[in-house]
Amino acid sequence: MEELRPVLADRFILTLINTKAIRAIHFEKQKDNAVFLNEDGRKVFFHAWQTHKKEMITHPYLKEKMEWGLVPYVQALLLARTIRGDVEEYPPFLWK
Repeated sequence: MEELRPVLADRFILTLINTKAIRAIHFEKQKDNAVFLNEDGRKVFFHAWQTHKKEMITHPYLKEKMEWGLVPYVQALLLARTIRGDVEEYPPFLWK
């Protein structure tokens, strides 16, 4: 589902950073220089993610309204239909 990474994951993370929902205080550096979200950061992230998944969009291929959270499932169904031969070509999820 690499086709969804830019529109679903990357855009979401950049929005959190640009709106300052996630800030430097939400991270902690470990002894081995690894950086992790702290407990407060995880709370902010997961709350924002659950809210984001409920946002309604119109699917560009199906022209039906659905929640963002359903897009990976719908794309998997379209891929299965393509493999079975029900759909001639797989319709990738193209979002502006």
